[in-house]
Amino acid sequence: MTVRETLDFSSRCQGVGRRPKILKEVSARESAAGIIPDADIDIYMKAISVEASKRSLQTDYILKILGLEICADTMVGDAMIRGLSGGQKKRLTTAEMIVGPARAYFMDEISNGLDSSTTFQIISCFQQLTNISEYTMVISLLQPTPEVFDLFDDLILMAEGKIIYHGPRNEALNFFEECGFICPERKEVADFLQEILSCKDQQQYWSGPNESYRYISPHELSSMFKENHRGRKLEEPIVSPKSELGKEALAFNKYSLQKLEMFKACGAREALLMKRSMFVYVFKTGQLAIIALVTMSVFLRTRMTTDFTHATYYMGALFFSILMIMLNGTPEISMQIRRLPSFYKQKSYYFYSSWAYAIPASVLKVPVSILDSLVWICITYYGIGYTASVSRFFCQFLMLCFVHQSVTSLYRFIASYFQTPTASFFYLFLALTFFLMFGGFTLPKPSMPGWLNWGFWISPMTYAEIGTVINEFQAPRWQKETIQNITIGNRILINHGLYYSWHFYWISIGALFGSIILFYIAFGLALDYITSIEEYHGSRPIKRLCQEQEKDSNIRKESDGHSNISRAKMTIPVMELPITFHNLNYYIDTPPEMLKQGYPTKRLQLLNNITGALRPGVLSALMGVSGAGKTTLLDVLAGRKTGGYIEGDIRIGGFPKVQETFVRILGYCEQADIHSPQLTVEESVTYSAWLRLPSHVDKKTRSVCPLEVGTTQTYTDFNNR
Repeated sequence: MTVRETLDFSSRCQGVGRRPKILKEVSARESAAGIIPDADIDIYMKAISVEASKRSLQTDYILKILGLEICADTMVGDAMIRGLSGGQKKRLTTAEMIVGPARAYFMDEISNGLDSSTTFQIISCFQQLTNISEYTMVISLLQPTPEVFDLFDDLILMAEGKIIYHGPRNEALNFFEECGFICPERKEVADFLQEILSCKDQQQYWSGPNESYRYISPHELSSMFKENHRGRKLEEPIVSPKSELGKEALAFNKYSLQKLEMFKACGAREALLMKRSMFVYVFKTGQLAIIALVTMSVFLRTRMTTDFTHATYYMGALFFSILMIMLNGTPEISMQIRRLPSFYKQKSYYFYSSWAYAIPASVLKVPVSILDSLVWICITYYGIGYTASVSRFFCQFLMLCFVHQSVTSLYRFIASYFQTPTASFFYLFLALTFFLMFGGFTLPKPSMPGWLNWGFWISPMTYAEIGTVINEFQAPRWQKETIQNITIGNRILINHGLYYSWHFYWISIGALFGSIILFYIAFGLALDYITSIEEYHGSRPIKRLCQEQEKDSNIRKESDGHSNISRAKMTIPVMELPITFHNLNYYIDTPPEMLKQGYPTKRLQLLNNITGALRPGVLSALMGVSGAGKTTLLDVLAGRKTGGYIEGDIRIGGFPKVQETFVRILGYCEQADIHSPQLTVEESVTYSAWLRLPSHVDKKTRSVCPLEVGTTQTYTDFNNR
């Protein structure tokens, strides 16, 4: 995907949030007060509030802010496809989150790979978005420049999984002066804060006599902060619990889109990805055509007669046809594995459900099965000299289509379950070996021991073999009787244990269709329940943070109560979303290597009694040396930890955090950059925002915004881009 397509899909998945509701309310107030809004602002607000749009003006806005407009139509690329640079991918990762209507953002070291000028530009933009739109945003940085550091409002300094300081940025030096450390005049504050936590660098900042100095550990500094008035202030509530304001800011639905719209969005993206991968499909179809020509030359009809010897050749040709059709679908494994990281990332943000991805990914491959089977049979059927009957031609074609679709569905399931090329291809060849062994040709059924008959009946290749040989050898030309008073066709079928009546052809079709449905379901279940082996996934924590979560998740939005607001002053309602966390601890099982070295406990604590608050409209910096616990804290707050043990209380707008709905209003920019390499930015952002549209928006509101935007030329021109 290109940069624009990636952002369009992201925007479509994330939806427009409360923008239509806000726009409708603002328009009503403006009309009542006789206010004529600025034309440019009015058009922009209406354009970004359009629901179910494949493209969004917000995409162009974000592209310009992050300096991605020069590569908007460039493929994202991967190890095999030349695409974006590392810095551009980092900006794309950030853009993919902020293009949606999320209210809370966690950004993990987004400056990696960026030059200082670009970093300053991006953080400056985030500062304006945070202060104007009242976003709740925390950005993890390793070593910010002084200019970037000065852009932040609040500072969270971490070390060894503990909070050393959490408060206004400009008061950090005062706190450390109270602890006995002074920052030199020409020393950069960010460097001072990092070095003061180091055992080898701390002494140079000690303000007292050198004789009185002793190393103050992060644990002691953390205790000093908790006893300080700044630390005690964190214990004070920011908002009243379960306030109406918090309810307005939260999302209470797991997905933005209804099921049908979700399937449409995922289907459109899958069709686009198939179009971008057209070379692969054309190449393997061409390869199949070449093999078909070679096969036809080996079993040429001019040398084939209807005797028992040549009947064996025909049996081998049918078996080889089935085998080639089955092997033709193996590239599906590699293609599916390449898409899994992007799928798991978007699934963790609840862009769409696993089934919304699995069904289009499977159903849209049916035309490929039809095309490959048609190419093969058109070359080989009359070239080899099968029975010259149109009905039997189509019967063989139908059987090949079903077996191709069955095995490609199996390949997708294998790829989604094992997730790595090595494991997937190992089990692929294991499955093919099983099919060949019990398919009825390599090892005929009469030669099998009775206790192995189960393998014969569960192999899809068995039913494909039964259907094709019945279709061919029960034709009239094979009904010549031999000296044993048995026809040639029946004799060859009996020898291979495939002698069944004609109705068994349709039983074989039904069995293959059942295997297709079974592998479809297995593919969807694997995507739904198998956890990604990569680190790019997020899901619910092992322990619920509060017993009230399930009860509070049933809360529904009530009236916004803006009817009594004065009409003299026009303001856009802003939903603030404070995030608080109290006594947050995170443990993992101690690695066996550490236990062997004498580590005393079975659990290793990574976060130690973390207490803090993230305020709306305040840009917070999360700092600390490598290994301080910055990423761990962000992952725990965002609910991205699938292992370990979480203790403590996390509240969103005064409500206990419910992960399934919190993800709807969360934007997480991770260190790794994961995108669909075949999609553009514009398409990805549009799909992403569209899929996350809240379901509580009524039909009347859905129709108002498109009608208003349709009256302008901007919406029409935008759709024609």
